[in-house]
Amino acid sequence: MRKALGRGIDSLITKVQNNDISGDIVQRIPVGKVRPNRLQPRRNFDEDALAELAESIKQRGLLQPISVWKDDGDDHYELIAGERRLRACKLAGLAEVEAIVKKGLNDEQKLGFALIENIQREDLNAIDTALAYKQLMDKFEVTQSEIAERVHKSRAAVSNTLRLLELDEDIRQGIQTGAIKEGHARALISIPDPARRRDAFRRIMADKLSVRDVEAFAQTFHADRPKTQRAPRAGSHKTPETLELQSRLEKHLGTKVEICPGPGPQNGKIIIHFFSLDDLDRVTRILK
Repeated sequence: MRKALGRGIDSLITKVQNNDISGDIVQRIPVGKVRPNRLQPRRNFDEDALAELAESIKQRGLLQPISVWKDDGDDHYELIAGERRLRACKLAGLAEVEAIVKKGLNDEQKLGFALIENIQREDLNAIDTALAYKQLMDKFEVTQSEIAERVHKSRAAVSNTLRLLELDEDIRQGIQTGAIKEGHARALISIPDPARRRDAFRRIMADKLSVRDVEAFAQTFHADRPKTQRAPRAGSHKTPETLELQSRLEKHLGTKVEICPGPGPQNGKIIIHFFSLDDLDRVTRILK
């Protein structure tokens, strides 16, 4: 069953990416006869952006048809993908809208179309993207690695996005409504202490902290992480200068750093620790 589902979603994704609408009907349909998609992954719609799109549609028309599904004998259509465009058309006062009419789709296929279109849109916020990833995993039983390959992102990026679902509900809502940025959220999720995380969120809202401010707060937490004491190994004696440099690196990177002298006076290694995939991404950005 797993392999059959995998082949099904692969075929669906290929069809969407290639814009293959062979066998589908493109026609104008009444706006009032389109029902919302109950499987819609997008949760929030920016009113200002909708108004801008509505004005563009008035001037230039709808550049990309919406996708709908229709049962034989049913007088209404169910939206598969394009709710933002549909809302803008209604706002623009259009009576009809161009639509690709699909038939014979089950709920999984309708969900797949909606998820794929939304994930591939740059304006989808991080929480809605994470929810879409989770639905793909739950409905189609695909792995994070498979999702990463299909949406052209790294495995770590998909994992980090999914981790945002661990945030408290009000923080997730802040991301969805645009009250805080995705960068804020990624810095917050790297703070494992819930109380300090919530304190940082309150400070973001009250003091309009920048993403870098929150990253600095998270770095302080990791720099304060207690270090285990280990017995010194032979040849591992560190000079005061080495210890000072090690301390400076830890403060700059916000994580544990070890400078390990080698067998000779002019060689050795530097070990940089990370404690989560978000931590790794953060340290990597600093190094770059």
